Amino acid sequence: MILFSGLYNLGIAIYYFAITLSAWAGKVKARLWKQGRYQWPVRMHVAIPPGTPLIWVHAASLGEFEQGRPVLEALRSHYPSYKILLTFFSPSGYEVRKDYQGADYIFYLPLDTRRNARIFLDIAQPRLALFIKYEFWYHFLTALHARNIPTLLVSGIFRPQQVFFKWYGGLFRQLLERLTHIFVQDDRSLQLLTSAGIKNVSRSGDTRFDRVWALRNEKRTLPLIEQFCTGKHILVAGSTWPEDEQLLAACWSQMLPDMALILAPHEVHTTRIDQLMAMFPQAQRYTRLAAGEALHSNVLIIDNVGMLSALYHYAMITYVGGGFGKEGIHNILEPATYGKPVLFGPIFDKFPEAPALIAVGGGFIVKDAASLLRILQLFVQDTTAWNTAAQAAAAYVEAGQGATGKVLTYIAEKRFLSNP
Repeated sequence: MILFSGLYNLGIAIYYFAITLSAWAGKVKARLWKQGRYQWPVRMHVAIPPGTPLIWVHAASLGEFEQGRPVLEALRSHYPSYKILLTFFSPSGYEVRKDYQGADYIFYLPLDTRRNARIFLDIAQPRLALFIKYEFWYHFLTALHARNIPTLLVSGIFRPQQVFFKWYGGLFRQLLERLTHIFVQDDRSLQLLTSAGIKNVSRSGDTRFDRVWALRNEKRTLPLIEQFCTGKHILVAGSTWPEDEQLLAACWSQMLPDMALILAPHEVHTTRIDQLMAMFPQAQRYTRLAAGEALHSNVLIIDNVGMLSALYHYAMITYVGGGFGKEGIHNILEPATYGKPVLFGPIFDKFPEAPALIAVGGGFIVKDAASLLRILQLFVQDTTAWNTAAQAAAAYVEAGQGATGKVLTYIAEKRFLSNP
């Protein structure tokens, strides 16, 4: 364990050095990562009064936050005397949700060192800690375990390729044993963990289903989007990367004249938006439309953040990006919850919801421009095919609800949060 700890600390130090170099080189995310952690103990001391009854929820980034959000908000509702501390590792989560009203305190997670973990827990003194999906920080988990603070992993997902299941993964498996309980999304993850000797695990399902199903009832209206969509068949392409956009551009000139595209890239910095405008010269930027520019195009590029989940509501067909990159697809449940057929690329091995959605008839693999064009034209021209796929997508999400309730029931049964 001493050797493991030493190697781990070396890796953390190298990571911090790399982030520092990137920040000096002008990388925006690295700069935000550094700035957001500046003097964090002082800021936490000022923000959190000593003795505050507190629940700590940690999410790596924005996607994990949305995944854990139903649990966070249910805890806030069921245990109103407790404050919520929300931490993020990535700027893409913190910068978007730093003003989120559902948490009382929001910070970046400090770098995972023994000293930082000790100081953080000395200040926060959480009664319960929840990590969303796959955050396994050695020093934080060790310190939580040493202090007997109940620590849960929510919506965990595990694959055979992960280090926990390798012959040399014994010390990593010990990290999992330091969690009080692991809630996993699927049977494969449950079987992997139990086969590896991990007993503190159960299948709850994925809390994202609870979150995205709730989106149906939020009914967020976007007047400019409604204006753009009038009289058109709408394809909303969300969280796209260059590979996705090249595919869309290749087939777009062959689409039916009443087809329109709303394109929301994963990254919205100036360089990316300029690249999209070069791919789609006739396109219009949402911010300029919002500034009063007259509508003049059937391609709308979303050059801001925070709109995507509401945009899917306006679609006839949806495309979710990431399926041609090494990390795989983004959130396909958001469009499915609105009852929209969901198209995506072939790389989705880390996401069990993709083959499941395909199996029920609500999801469709796109391998190239020709297959994308073929599927789009099918749904535009065949109302029956579209209705069947749309109903299957919505039914799949509806059937997947319930994970949040299982987590809350466990917390109540274990009496982790008695009245302070």
